[in-house]
Amino acid sequence: MQNPIFKISPKILKLVAEIQVLLGEARGLTVKKPSIKLRKENKIKTIHHSLAIEGNSLTEEQISFLIEGKKVIGPKNQIIEVKNAIRLYEKINDLNPLKETDLLKAHKILMQDLIEKPGSYRSKAVGIFKNGQVSRMAPPAKLVANLMGQLFSYLKTDRSSLGLIKACVFHYELEFIHPFEDGNGRMGRLWQQLLLMQVSPVFEFMAIETLVHQNQNNYYRSLEISDAKGECTDFIEFSLELILKSLKEFTGNLTSSKAKIDDRIELAMEYFGRRSFSRKDYMQLHKQISTATASRDLARACQEGLLSITGEKALTHYQFVKQK
Repeated sequence: MQNPIFKISPKILKLVAEIQVLLGEARGLTVKKPSIKLRKENKIKTIHHSLAIEGNSLTEEQISFLIEGKKVIGPKNQIIEVKNAIRLYEKINDLNPLKETDLLKAHKILMQDLIEKPGSYRSKAVGIFKNGQVSRMAPPAKLVANLMGQLFSYLKTDRSSLGLIKACVFHYELEFIHPFEDGNGRMGRLWQQLLLMQVSPVFEFMAIETLVHQNQNNYYRSLEISDAKGECTDFIEFSLELILKSLKEFTGNLTSSKAKIDDRIELAMEYFGRRSFSRKDYMQLHKQISTATASRDLARACQEGLLSITGEKALTHYQFVKQK
């Protein structure tokens, strides 16, 4: 396998541009790490929707119980799937998406006690089924290790593709190669998220899996169209559309709830550090507030001795001098 085949269509260029604008806005909104509650909710949604795509029937409430160590009644294999996914997502920040050994390590955790040799590439032929029939055969097992090696080489050495696009390409190519006996869909979606997290840490807190599940038929259709064409442009377009939609929802939720003044000041303190900034800079960080609110925030921080102030009127600048 040479480098994956795809075209940079006008639609891809437009989607990438929109995503990059939103990522720029989200950067300031997420300087302060999301709460433990938000992290837990995102983990539950991600695990639920990723496994639901593969037929797991456990609810978000049951998954929450399992995270808390409580007993749940349900099909044994489905409970094992969830417990494995919980273990894996707890280690998500320890995985390097550019390392093939980490992919195998992740698969071993995900499929432990579910298949015979978790963490190993398949040694048998596999078919991809649609409506109970084989729609295509995956590449022969003897080619898998070489194909996956080339795919990781593409990730590490290709300089012509943006990270956003490479994350989508890897997802498609892993699905096409189908390197594992089982768990390919889950691994493809997980690795795409890890690669997106290298583009921006914002992606750690977004449950893109939710939108994939809600658009499951289109997800599989985009894979099939790309298979038929022998290149993955359609799948890249589909994936970028979901990423953009998820990012819009994420930033919308962050800006819809008005932060309290202490939260805004704390966020600004983390964002600006010791750098000098103006009221305009402060408002760029907190896009939902008015000029009057920004002035009150900064005056309050000055009164509390958190900020030093230099200049007057339009030339006024601020600098944090101590932590809250």
